[in-house]
Amino acid sequence: MTPVTQIPIVTADGSRADLSAHSGKVLLVVNVASKCGFTPQYAGLEALQRRYGPQGFTVVGFPCNQFGEQEPGNADEIANFCKLTYDVSFPVYGKIDVNGDNAAPLYRHLKDEAPGLLGSKAIKWNFTKFLVDRSGKVVARYAPQTKPERLAGDIEALL
Repeated sequence: MTPVTQIPIVTADGSRADLSAHSGKVLLVVNVASKCGFTPQYAGLEALQRRYGPQGFTVVGFPCNQFGEQEPGNADEIANFCKLTYDVSFPVYGKIDVNGDNAAPLYRHLKDEAPGLLGSKAIKWNFTKFLVDRSGKVVARYAPQTKPERLAGDIEALL
């Protein structure tokens, strides 16, 4: 099993990297968008970050424009929106695809490790969440409508 932290990603500035800076932490990986009905979940994600960050937890956001073109902005626009609207302190990486032929390797891995309802691998919408333990293993998948505050118990169990 490849730990999530070793899978290549793209940073907000377009460079290649991985999540190794977050090795040993509990991660909540979320495909985000600024013009989605679930966008107010940024506030709940930030609340989790502030509450559990000091204990070794990090939210990691990946903007996605595949659902209703709800993330049309470039990296600077996305960063400004996140900071000015929700005072986001967790990392928001480069815009990616989560489904299809161009799906990011991270999301291919997440979907393989934690399929959705009835074994479906496709991401249904923005704000699908994946919980990853300290060893980099995907332990849970949550639907977009699952509010971040409902994940507190699962996060605490891994910290």
